[in-house]
Amino acid sequence: MKLLSIAGARPNFVKLASIASAVDSHNQTYQKNPLSERINHVIVHTGQHYDIQMSQQFFEDLEIPKPDINLEVGSGSHAQQTAEIMKRIEQVLLKEQPDIMLVVGDVNSTVASALVASKIGYPNKRPLIVHVEAGLRSFDRTMPEEINRLLTDAISDLLFVTEKSAIKNLTNEGISINKIHFVGNVMIDTLKRHIKKSLNSKIKDKLKISAPYGIVTLHRPSNVDHYKNLELLINSISLVSEKLNLIFPVHPRTMANMHKFGLMGKIFMSKNITITEPLGYLDFLNLLKDSSLVITDSGGIQEETTFLNIPCITLRDNTERPITVDIGSNYLIGASPDKILPTVELILKGQGKNSNIPELWDGTTGDRIISILIKETKT
Repeated sequence: MKLLSIAGARPNFVKLASIASAVDSHNQTYQKNPLSERINHVIVHTGQHYDIQMSQQFFEDLEIPKPDINLEVGSGSHAQQTAEIMKRIEQVLLKEQPDIMLVVGDVNSTVASALVASKIGYPNKRPLIVHVEAGLRSFDRTMPEEINRLLTDAISDLLFVTEKSAIKNLTNEGISINKIHFVGNVMIDTLKRHIKKSLNSKIKDKLKISAPYGIVTLHRPSNVDHYKNLELLINSISLVSEKLNLIFPVHPRTMANMHKFGLMGKIFMSKNITITEPLGYLDFLNLLKDSSLVITDSGGIQEETTFLNIPCITLRDNTERPITVDIGSNYLIGASPDKILPTVELILKGQGKNSNIPELWDGTTGDRIISILIKETKT
């Protein structure tokens, strides 16, 4: 069986690591099962991430095999990037002719690859399209990721979901329950596998910081692309830093806008904020596991903090990961900077939420996915 997996932006790599590990485990034992077969795993890196060096660091940290193919698409508008990925992935599919094409998450490479695979034939068939992390919905169509999720799910053959709300979302959209599999969270597989290894990171020494501290991450256009929004958030973060040291790994988009809007001075005036470039997975995990809280607009961090029982203050009006709010440690406070400090104070008083680990977030999701794929190719 030939499996072709697509990786685009950094979060994809974290999820792909679980799949790659599960494939390796399967290939070491498949001969013991007469009904099984070896998986030929082809990894395609679209190169849509802006920092190729950082992408390579992620592959090293996560012990993912070097990509077999790099499309080197680079940055661009949503239309330019999606179109370029589609043109290049078509040639890859025609050459490789995989039995299964697997996409993860909700970035442009996810939907672009699924669209191409849904229309291709080589000859008389097309690959089975598999979407890992399917069914998540923010119900906010102003988010590019929401459009990517909707389109990808509509044309996928197998949909692997992380939480039960996703099953309801998909069936409400008319997708057959027979296509949907509740398997758990591949991102948590990767976290569990690497958390011990992250203890070897020297990032705290490098940054000259020790607990207690909080972490800040900002990258969503609605928060960082508009001067007033970003200024209010920076002001609020500065106030938080008077109560807790903060580490701020700055996304390239956010850094560019902070310079553009003349906001860097506000950050540097705050002595308790440590600015750093985006971090590798192991360095970030090392910081995350010992943090007092996280202020973010990221989707994946909402899940990681829920698993680690670390308070997460999410600067969004909605989340496609409701389980992190319902039973996790996530506070969905909207984009209102005036709510940040009161929530931080509540947490620092020890009155924060206690997280429960969601069902099937047990570190073996990748194995479940591979087991299902083997069965599907036999039917």
